[in-house]
Amino acid sequence: MDSNHILVWNNCLEVIRDNVPSISFRTWFEPIVPLKVDSNILTIQVPSPFFYEYLEEQYIDILSKTLRKELGKDAKLEYNVVMENNGFSDIKPYTVKFPGRSKSEPSNKPVSIPGNNSETTIKNPFIIPGIKKLHIDPQLCPNKTFENFVEGECNRLARSAGLAIAANPGGTAFNPLFLYSANGLGKTHLAQAIGIDVKEKFPDKTVLYVDANKFSNQFVEAIRNNNRNDFLHFYQVIDVLIIDDVQDLAGKEKTQDIFFHIFNHLHQSGKQLILTSDKPPVELQGMEQRLLSRFKWGLSADMQSPDIETRIAILKQKVYNDGIDIPEEVLETLATHITTNIRELEGALINLLAQSALNRREITNELAKQVIDRLVRNSKREISIMNIQKVVCDYFNIHIDQLQLKTRKREIVQARQIAMFFSKNLTKSSLATIGSQIGNKDHATVLHACKTVNNLIDTDKRFMFSIQEIEKKLKA
Repeated sequence: MDSNHILVWNNCLEVIRDNVPSISFRTWFEPIVPLKVDSNILTIQVPSPFFYEYLEEQYIDILSKTLRKELGKDAKLEYNVVMENNGFSDIKPYTVKFPGRSKSEPSNKPVSIPGNNSETTIKNPFIIPGIKKLHIDPQLCPNKTFENFVEGECNRLARSAGLAIAANPGGTAFNPLFLYSANGLGKTHLAQAIGIDVKEKFPDKTVLYVDANKFSNQFVEAIRNNNRNDFLHFYQVIDVLIIDDVQDLAGKEKTQDIFFHIFNHLHQSGKQLILTSDKPPVELQGMEQRLLSRFKWGLSADMQSPDIETRIAILKQKVYNDGIDIPEEVLETLATHITTNIRELEGALINLLAQSALNRREITNELAKQVIDRLVRNSKREISIMNIQKVVCDYFNIHIDQLQLKTRKREIVQARQIAMFFSKNLTKSSLATIGSQIGNKDHATVLHACKTVNNLIDTDKRFMFSIQEIEKKLKA
């Protein structure tokens, strides 16, 4: 089967190409060289240890799924990593295994690729009454620790509360701990750091991290299989429950109801709840009031955008952990130009390292500025439901609060429908979330609005022109 390694890899790339951004595909997959296929083991060569680590961290799910499709459920992946010295002249390939590898101890043993999300989380928790706690995978990323979380004025309160919780889960006044901020400011990192610290200090405690969408999907599956009680009992055995992006429960009445009962049971039993959201409780829409009141029982901690000193410290921590030497002036350049989002800041650093490794260029201020210019030119401004409402209301010269009114005025109804139409097409939000934020409507109303707008686009040229003008403003 060795002669088929190129075919196997090309088949994998066909699927991967459709599931990752084109820039990411060119940067992280085109440089990979397939070496051989031996039975169910594919060996690929990557250009550097950094390249391998980034693949493993960001793309292992898509790699595993495509390989299992080509080589069967027992497919295994072996990396051949090119080791380079500072002069890029001495290249020594060696094989690395994952996960839990030691960077200084290469291994030739292939490892089984992890299964999909439903297999690597709680495989089927709903049919295991009396489940043993030690069998519950906490679903925590080992890199998201307190040691890797840089403290600054922007997050000091949240981090301090997290450390107190980790030392005494369920025993502080911070229950629940409600972390909120815009995207990319470290909510998930801090929440998982608390979970990791709890597991280290209290190995017998059951910790579970799950995002709200996954929680909701698990509940829907439990209802479909008539296992609602097993679902409820499973979550009630958790000692520290971390729910990420809790705003995604908006508009899901039955899911909110089951979560209400889980919340009550855990809180009354002295268990710890940690929730993250993109808004504070008072601004969450589409959530039951009884849940919102409970979200306010503990501590709501705002995580702000980091100042320049914190941004530089984050970059220094990142390069130190990766064992990379980068001039401080380069880090200052990155921190000066990328100001609002930690994720974007780390992404710029990764792009800089990739450009240096792939093009064999020294890391300089000039290269950093080129990377920043490219990112600024290619990046698109994030479009949110709130941004869409503002643009639509400005276009029709109405106040944004009017979209929330229960009125049948034609201009208000049409503006609300247009806002729903663009929210569905330009964001990843669910119909329920869109409806809850625009007039507190249900998903059926959003579907009707989108159908109405599409019909008007096809039949009314003046209306179509308005839609085109609004779209230009949204994408400007």
